Amino acid sequence: MAKAGKKYTQAAEKIDRDKLYSPKEATELVKAAATAKFDETIEAHFRLGIDTRQADQQVRGSISLPKGTGKTVRVAVFAEGDAAKDAEAAGADIVGSDDLVAKIQGGWFEFDAAVATPDQMAKVGRLGKLLGPRNLMPNPKLGTVTPDVARIIAELKAGRVEYRADRFGICHVPIGKASFDAAALLENYGALLDELLRVKPASSKGKYIKSISLAPTMGPGVKVDPSVTRNLNEE
Repeated sequence: MAKAGKKYTQAAEKIDRDKLYSPKEATELVKAAATAKFDETIEAHFRLGIDTRQADQQVRGSISLPKGTGKTVRVAVFAEGDAAKDAEAAGADIVGSDDLVAKIQGGWFEFDAAVATPDQMAKVGRLGKLLGPRNLMPNPKLGTVTPDVARIIAELKAGRVEYRADRFGICHVPIGKASFDAAALLENYGALLDELLRVKPASSKGKYIKSISLAPTMGPGVKVDPSVTRNLNEE
C-alpha cells in the first residue's frame, strides 16, 4: 500500500476517526482536509439500511442542491425540430439525433448528463450498453426523458445531482467544492439528507441511515452523526 502523503497525514491528524461529528463540525473539518492544489469535490457517503436485491428497496432519484455543485455540467441532448432549438437556447452543450448517436457509438463521451425527448428513446436505446455503465442513460424516472428539455437543462446546469444506492446500500453524492464556505456545504448536505429520508422505502426495517461520512477528493473522511437530522447548525 502506498504511503500517505504529508498533507494527507497532517489533515488526518486533525480528525478523530472514532468520533461522530455534528454536521456543522464535519463540513468545517472536511473543508480543512482538502489540501490539494485543485478545487476538490466534497462528497457525502450515506450507508443505508436497505437490501438492494429487493425491488422495493431501491433508492434512486435526483435533487437540485440549493447551493449548486460548483461543477460545470456538460449536457448532451437527443432531440429534433423545435425541441432541439429549445435545447440549444437553454444552453445544451451538444444537440443531435442520429448524428449524436453515431458520435457516441464512435467513443465520444465528453458530457456529464444526457437528456432525450420521448420520441428519441428508440434511437437512444441502442446506446444502453455504452451509457448505462457510465450512469448517462436518460431516464424518465429521473426527469431526463422529457418533452420539456429547457427545464431539465436549467436544473442540471444549476446543480441537480443524482443519487443511487449501490449494491452495498451506499449513496455517493457530491455536495459541493472545497472552495464553498462551510455554510453552503451544510445547506447542500441538509437538502440531500432530507431527500434521502423522504424516499425511505416502506419495506426498510431497522435503522435506515446507518452511517454518514464526508470526504474531499484527495483527503481523509469525516464521520457525521446520523442521528442529527434537524437543527444542523448546532455544534
